[in-house]
Amino acid sequence: MKQILTILFLCAFIKVHSQEGTLAPKYSNEFLAIGIGADALGLGNSVVAQTGSVNSGYWNPAGLTNVKKWLEVGAMHSEYFAGIAKYDYLGIAHSIDEKSTFGVSVIRFAVDDIPNTTQLIDNAGNINYDNISTFTAADYAFLFSYARKLKLPGLSVGGNFKFIHRKVGDFAKSWGFGIDAGAQYQLKKHWKFGVMARDVTSTFNAWVFDLNQQTQEIFIATGNEIPENGLELTLPRVIFAGHGKFDLGKKGIYTAGEIDLDVTTDGRRNTILKSGLFSLDPHMGIEFGFKNYVAVRGGISNMQYIKNFDDSKTLNFQPNIGIGLTIKNFHLDYAFTDIGDASVALYSHVISLKLKLDKPKNMQ
Repeated sequence: MKQILTILFLCAFIKVHSQEGTLAPKYSNEFLAIGIGADALGLGNSVVAQTGSVNSGYWNPAGLTNVKKWLEVGAMHSEYFAGIAKYDYLGIAHSIDEKSTFGVSVIRFAVDDIPNTTQLIDNAGNINYDNISTFTAADYAFLFSYARKLKLPGLSVGGNFKFIHRKVGDFAKSWGFGIDAGAQYQLKKHWKFGVMARDVTSTFNAWVFDLNQQTQEIFIATGNEIPENGLELTLPRVIFAGHGKFDLGKKGIYTAGEIDLDVTTDGRRNTILKSGLFSLDPHMGIEFGFKNYVAVRGGISNMQYIKNFDDSKTLNFQPNIGIGLTIKNFHLDYAFTDIGDASVALYSHVISLKLKLDKPKNMQ
């Protein structure tokens, strides 16, 4: 039974790669769609137009031009599904000059210490618990970003070159790469607009599988196909965004809001608006704050129609809340968010940090 459970996990993880050739599954490299930074997660991931920190390397690299310090560092740790899955992020951004910025981001999403029971029963048919080992299923992304201000006042552009590595113990691994492109435009004082094209040229992962004879026999015995080496494509996703920020009186209190629209090109998804070619997924966030010291955030995302037992449909959505504190060049953000269905998946606590550093005196 334990052998079957291990194989079922592997099948669930790599089923989309089990056919020969090149595939473009609907949900590919989805760990890159979760988001980074508790400030953004608290806003329902609605930050493509307003992002302007080290985290912009993920959300919209054009926003890196707002990094004014010599170096900015960002980090985040979160756990999902009652701590089973770990999600970590580390990023740095360096202001090259007044017009350009360079950044590097590293993301890891993993389930560690998964029992490997494929060798539980030896060749003689005996159960040997000493043969149980553990493995890790992990996804890694390395983003290298560059952004620059253009001659048109208020307009910035940026791009990412990203490497992706995915590994399922010693059973399967893949390497891939892709390109993102983004732009931001500041219109007068109160309005910002942004666009982000993820996987703009399509991102591919080249999968290689290494299954021993016994594991292949278990795949066959449980009615699963033996996966073959091949390519997996992640099709482009375009995000359009608009952001507004307004002062409330003259005491430093402000309110800000943003609406983003995700346009996916991998066919029909369970979103508000969908067709055979495109799916449109709106999400929004709002923030109230006092100067740059404290901010309270809320957002709505992942809006879906859920089918009930009587065939009626109910509009469901993912609520998000958060708070941010700033002490000089140190930023601490917290978000309370549900990564999946608002009534089923477990809520998660997310904490992230940002630190702004001046150029060391011995380098000036």
